[in-house]
Amino acid sequence: MLYSIGQVADKLNISTYTLRYYDKEGLLPFVDRNESGRRIFKDADFNYLETISCLKEAGLPVKQIASFIELCLAGDRTLDERYEFLAEQETNLEEKMATLQHTMDFLRWKKWYYKRALAAGTEDVNYIPGTTETDPALRSKFEAMVRDGMDAKELGLLDK
Repeated sequence: MLYSIGQVADKLNISTYTLRYYDKEGLLPFVDRNESGRRIFKDADFNYLETISCLKEAGLPVKQIASFIELCLAGDRTLDERYEFLAEQETNLEEKMATLQHTMDFLRWKKWYYKRALAAGTEDVNYIPGTTETDPALRSKFEAMVRDGMDAKELGLLDK
């Protein structure tokens, strides 16, 4: 079956502008054109388009994605190179996810911290008495509650 750029955009839930940009940047060398010069997409093109979307969501620059698509179009002689490329991207994405998880954990801890302060009417409830230093036992308590199965997101809703 053949698809217009609008049909592909609808099917992939992206804009025609994005598809035109991808084409301009060399990501769509596999797309044919009709006699009028309009892009004509085939069913087989969706595998490439899905790959492009995935790599874009993973944060890869367009030039890297274009290089990967070129490798795909080069055939079996680039299988090792493509595999290594994706393995490297997987590692990079795992590192980003770990960083984001650490950030999320910290934000949830601070949300719980401020919820306690709001309930008490003062941030002093979180300090070592007589100081403005956060009580390390408080952070340990929060981490223990999370380890014991409490949802860190919901802990920010608790009063104490």
